[in-house]
Amino acid sequence: MEALLHPEYPIDPPAPHGALPAYWVGPRHLAGDDNRFYDAVADALVGLGWTSLTIVRGRRELDEAEGDRQVLRSTVLHISPDTLRWAQWVLADEPFYLGDLPIAWQVCARADTSSPLAAWSAYFTPDIPGEVLVDFLVALDARAQPAVPLAGPEMVLDAVAGHGWLRDIDQPHTGAMDPSFTSYLSLGEVPPLIQDADPRALTAEADEAGLAGWQAWAEPVLGAPCLWAASFGASVPHDLVAAFAASLSSTAPVLRRVLPEATRERLLRAPA
Repeated sequence: MEALLHPEYPIDPPAPHGALPAYWVGPRHLAGDDNRFYDAVADALVGLGWTSLTIVRGRRELDEAEGDRQVLRSTVLHISPDTLRWAQWVLADEPFYLGDLPIAWQVCARADTSSPLAAWSAYFTPDIPGEVLVDFLVALDARAQPAVPLAGPEMVLDAVAGHGWLRDIDQPHTGAMDPSFTSYLSLGEVPPLIQDADPRALTAEADEAGLAGWQAWAEPVLGAPCLWAASFGASVPHDLVAAFAASLSSTAPVLRRVLPEATRERLLRAPA
């Protein structure tokens, strides 16, 4: 793969009819979501046989035309055939934030159909590569029991170490980062509002350390806003986080037409 020495002068002629040129891009964890974060994931879920439901809540005046209806909240819910797992697109709703970034997808699973409550939840902001979330969901879909732990946290670190990521010198058993020190993976205290069925999440005292879950984020420039962030509740099985981590750290390029401004100069590009 070659890097563009002068990205302001594209090596390809303009694409016809105003279409943006496509590039194979790496590293994946800085490539963004190509402005297709919903479509890329939703299309994959359709392929897995998940059902989608659109939930719209709004208001309408008596003399208001249909096209003028004010939609206050709108979400799209994707449910697996066995109803044990679901993914919800919440960006069009009233989003809450992970750090300073809005949550786009919330993924949940439960142990059985007798309880409506999720055993765990995971949250993903825009600009996470769609391929990474798809790989996480494919792994979730393939699991017979989505809420039962099958492996330890070392599996997550092994997944990224196998792709050249570095273990944290101070916390080698709970953290890792890519070689350019821009993307991070850490097993630590879960941020506020991350839902989890573990009762200790509700009973911990204010002065006690909270439950530990996996957190991932990209910070292209130290002290600048993050490009993306992901948070996994304490009960998310480690092997599912490992599927996310392996895809995130993969050295395989991804196809992109839209590049994040924050990482444009860091990306290697080759014409598609």
